[in-house]
Amino acid sequence: MRMKIALVALSILTLFACKKGAGEFTIKGKISDLTFNTSLNGATIELYKVPVASNNEFLVATQTIGSDGTYSFTFPREQMEKYIIRVNKTLYFPIESTVYYSSLELGKENIRDYSTSAKSWVELRFLNNNPVPNDHLRYIKQDGYSGCTECCPTSEQNYFGALDTSIYCVNQGNTVYSIYFWITGTSNQGLLQATTVPFDTTQIYLPY
Repeated sequence: MRMKIALVALSILTLFACKKGAGEFTIKGKISDLTFNTSLNGATIELYKVPVASNNEFLVATQTIGSDGTYSFTFPREQMEKYIIRVNKTLYFPIESTVYYSSLELGKENIRDYSTSAKSWVELRFLNNNPVPNDHLRYIKQDGYSGCTECCPTSEQNYFGALDTSIYCVNQGNTVYSIYFWITGTSNQGLLQATTVPFDTTQIYLPY
């Protein structure tokens, strides 16, 4: 009799334990295109899981964003450290977001909205028409996208003597890129700027 009671109790505990660990998470949201004020139609979105105390990533699911910009992932609840969402589309800045396991809730839609911009480029065209060795051009970026692998530095840049060069910098489409420049020892200084065209290169020209 005692054996039967023990088995019943064990079965009940096992049942509750299974229910406690069961369930599914849902992460959903919308991906927006800031450049054209629309959804990021045609982008690829991927969901990865990362186990506790691990650097390994495992692909959970992937989707293609439709015309309404929405996505939705529903997946089994597992004891993970975190999930990673990545969004990619050609000629757009990629999106990467970390969603920690502890921030997810069962039985509700965990909303994560994201946005990105189309890439554009600026050509900084510098030409010294009458160079002498002590000519000194200084410039520093004022406006423009920063903090990415393709971005140009935000620190002051210096060039000496003869100069005939172009420097290409990535920027967000339909936004301003500007530099402030000084030709040391002269009154030639000022702000140069341009609104960069999405998917194209816009020139900022400085002859001196």
